[in-house]
Amino acid sequence: MLSAAARIRRREDFSAAVRGGSRTGRTLLTGHLLVQPGAGRPARAGFIVSRAVGGAVVRNKVRRRLRELVRGRIESLPPGSLLVVRANPRAGTARQADLAAELDLVITSLLRRQGEARCR
Repeated sequence: MLSAAARIRRREDFSAAVRGGSRTGRTLLTGHLLVQPGAGRPARAGFIVSRAVGGAVVRNKVRRRLRELVRGRIESLPPGSLLVVRANPRAGTARQADLAAELDLVITSLLRRQGEARCR
């Protein structure tokens, strides 16, 4: 499970990542990444799973799966970054392997975009 210190909990942090960060979308997941250099905090992640994904049981299942997947990948993010993962409706019926593959693609794309933004 993703530790409490590594999770985004405040509305302001979610808003900052979604509004000010890079965004990339796939079939199952959409990701937002905001890198805050010099923040001195570890990378943190938050999850948005709406009712469009399914009922409460399905939404919680998807959220638990995503937390577990991000736990193994959060070290690859720059310190001080905020990652918000939004589950799209098809994530409710997706297999764990499909979610993992798509999360890897989303994180890779977001990191590449952040690298390009720093070069400008």
